[in-house]
Amino acid sequence: MRDDVRGELSLTELAQSVNLSVWRLSHIFKSDVGMPPIRYLRLLRMEKAKNLLESSFLSVKEIAFQVGLNDESHFVRDFKSTYGYSPALYRSQFKGGFVETDENAAQNGNGNGNGNGNGNKTAKVQQEIARAVKQSILPSLQLFISSLALLCG
Repeated sequence: MRDDVRGELSLTELAQSVNLSVWRLSHIFKSDVGMPPIRYLRLLRMEKAKNLLESSFLSVKEIAFQVGLNDESHFVRDFKSTYGYSPALYRSQFKGGFVETDENAAQNGNGNGNGNGNGNKTAKVQQEIARAVKQSILPSLQLFISSLALLCG
């Protein structure tokens, strides 16, 4: 999932690839990672989108496509619910230095950056992704990831 957030692989196909039922795969994934596979994929997509907004000049529509979402309005809604800003506003505020980043939080020590609480929300999402990634070393998830890699590549 981390390697290709654009992937169109369904839970059914994923479960079949590791010879598990959809329910069992979801249960194992949630117990190992702490969230359902679809939510994890959504977080990965939003994190990649945030990085693209910060580091590229791609349009919002192009970024939505890059992260596997063909509906720009759906992407904008998901991004705003994750980070508290629309993608365009996030980019403009990031370029202007107004969006809280990990570096800003470390420098100012309050975790709020611009004082509107969105820095906390961003940090929370990043912590959730980091926690999920750290937990991905568990054997059942390694099996899952290895099987997915074989299926996709």
